[in-house]
Amino acid sequence: MIEVKYARLLVHYCLDVKKGDKVYIVSSTLGEQLVREVYREVLKAGGIPSVDLQFLGQNRILHEEGGATQLQHISPLKNAAFREYDAYLYIRAPYNLREDSKVDPKKQLIHSKAHSALNQIYSERTADGSMVRSLCQYPTAASAQEAGMSLEEYQQFVYTACHLYDDQPQEAWLALRRRQQSLVDYLNQAKHIRYTNAKSDISFSVEGRIWMNSDGRTNMPSGEVYSSPIEDSVNGYIYFDYPSVYRGGVVSGVTLKVVNGKVEKWSAERGQEVLDTVMKIEGARYFGEVAIGTNYNIQQGTKNILFDEKIGGTVHMALGQSYIITGGVNKSSVH
Repeated sequence: MIEVKYARLLVHYCLDVKKGDKVYIVSSTLGEQLVREVYREVLKAGGIPSVDLQFLGQNRILHEEGGATQLQHISPLKNAAFREYDAYLYIRAPYNLREDSKVDPKKQLIHSKAHSALNQIYSERTADGSMVRSLCQYPTAASAQEAGMSLEEYQQFVYTACHLYDDQPQEAWLALRRRQQSLVDYLNQAKHIRYTNAKSDISFSVEGRIWMNSDGRTNMPSGEVYSSPIEDSVNGYIYFDYPSVYRGGVVSGVTLKVVNGKVEKWSAERGQEVLDTVMKIEGARYFGEVAIGTNYNIQQGTKNILFDEKIGGTVHMALGQSYIITGGVNKSSVH
């Protein structure tokens, strides 16, 4: 069963669970088949799993019915996990990627601000290695529909991107690690980088910053090399052509104009309201990541950034929270 193969890759390669490790596993009830096998593998490895399964409409209901006190409440399990656990696995298995499209932006800000301190702890612990984490995808009809595929086609897409049809998936990821290391070694000698094409011309400094080899351990699938730019060094303009679903809305055709690190002008051909809301969040108008995609098993957009940012031969940049491990210092509740 493919879920067994997937679970073994996640537990033993991505998280490298050891005896006594406390593992926090988050998904929706649609991801139950994979969660069950991950739970089994963690136990077999001697780990201590805790599972948090979200149900249909949970986030939407909270924002519709909840007041400030409820929106600011932090789950005791999540609080303990981010502060004390050894590993965190988030298995995306959405029911409906658009269900949050009508959520009140003011309530979203209340919720985001309340979780900002805990998210900062999460960033610090994943940076210093005291907590390992992995983000992955379980194929559901909602994601398949956004990708313009049948569920069967989407399953094949996801599992191919993760090398799960290979006899030894872990060996495929180790081979990617070796190939990407030459890129990392080269980029770690660079001081200035420029992305340019017909619709973009943006440059930034990475002097003193560290480029990371993303080889499938923190994201599954992966296939990218990334760093954080010197925050005030980014200048120019960039156009993002791949559409994505964010906070329940489709955003596409985004153009950003940047002066001395700060996004001064922004526009979207679709999803302007979503983009406007994000730009109001503290730290969201500065860049936290610059990267190059290297996964040539992914060659089409699916409105899912976990996959689309890894498309072989592309570049991407992320606003908001920097990766501390790269030397970045920008802080934000978004990335």
